[in-house]
Amino acid sequence: MGDIYVISDTHLHHANILNFVDSKTGLKVRPEFDNVDQMDEFMLDTWNSVVKPGDKVYHLGDVFIGDREKFKRIWPRFNGSKNLIVGNHDDIKFMASGGFFKSIYLERKFRDFKLHLSHIPLHQSQHETGAPGSGNFMVNVHGHIHQNPSPEGRYINVSVEAVGYRPVPIEELAEKANKILTTA
Repeated sequence: MGDIYVISDTHLHHANILNFVDSKTGLKVRPEFDNVDQMDEFMLDTWNSVVKPGDKVYHLGDVFIGDREKFKRIWPRFNGSKNLIVGNHDDIKFMASGGFFKSIYLERKFRDFKLHLSHIPLHQSQHETGAPGSGNFMVNVHGHIHQNPSPEGRYINVSVEAVGYRPVPIEELAEKANKILTTA
């Protein structure tokens, strides 16, 4: 088995995301791209430069918005065995029917890595593993907020804008989680 990677919010085919502006800075959220085809191909190239065919990827939602036929053509070109943590823009019925993902989850815990994967940042009360009050915590790896910083505390944002459009190795996330948990 290969390596494990995590990423969120690719928004493939979502032309309107190229017009989104950060409310704090007034700058475009994805200024690197002139059009949606350029964005999609860049994400494909960046993904495949990191993820190999035998690797596993957990996509934390909001995979694509738009043309389903176009998605059916491009998605198989992305390397790896893909698993979905459902996002607010994902059509679960469509995603489940097309064999696009090995598994589909609402959330996924990797206790060995102390990571709790979800689309949205979860409330801190959901970070505890084991019995309530045990003091054993996990770090919430999430997307949804794009370029914005995670809430204070036990969070890591893996939205594409926050990670340079590259899937992040789970070991790298585990290292960050250990630092967060030892300083919390």
